[in-house]
Parts: sequence; structure tokens; C-alpha cells
Amino acid sequence: MDVTTAARCFAELGHPTRLAIYQRLVQAGDGGMTVGAIGEELAVPASTLSHHLKQLVSVGLIEQVREGRILHCRPLYPQMDGLVRFLTEQCCTRPAVPEQEAALDAQICC
Repeated sequence: MDVTTAARCFAELGHPTRLAIYQRLVQAGDGGMTVGAIGEELAVPASTLSHHLKQLVSVGLIEQVREGRILHCRPLYPQMDGLVRFLTEQCCTRPAVPEQEAALDAQICC
């Protein structure tokens, strides 16, 4: 995952309502939840919920599948896995800067 995609995903998850929606969908598992059930459970009005779901769809964190008149939302785990990989591989494994290593060595020795 590139930094631009990761930043867009994190930006959308940075809104408390979208994060709550995403959290609930991940907890629901592969089957996801209907839009109505999400709105009812999280007490989010339909028009507001629609906006937030659209944002999560736009960055590939969830998908919406229509079954007749019912709209189901499901988490897209590959995108979530990509975000986790981005954090662990890109943010947590950078080698120390030589000046930092020298400063740490000096602290240990003295």
C-alpha cells in the first residue's frame, strides 16, 4: 500500500462515526450488516449514515451489496490488512539514523 492510499484510509477512519461503523462491521464478520441495522445499532440517522458509508466505500474499506431492497455492508479485509502491513512495515521497521545510534551508544557506555 502506498502512503497516499494509507493516508486516505486513515483520514476516513479519523472521524468518530466512521470509525464506529467500521469497527462494528469488522466485528460483524464476513456477512457484514444491513444499512438499517448499522443505523439502528449506532443511532445514526439514515442520511448521515449514507454519507459516512460512501466515504468508507470510496477508500475501499467496505463494500455495499444490494439484495433486493436491502443494502448490506461488508468490511474489505484486504484493505484493512494493507493498512496494518503499512504500519508495521513502513512505520515500525525504519532503521535508526546514524546520529541516533551514536547517541544511544554514548548513553549506554557512559
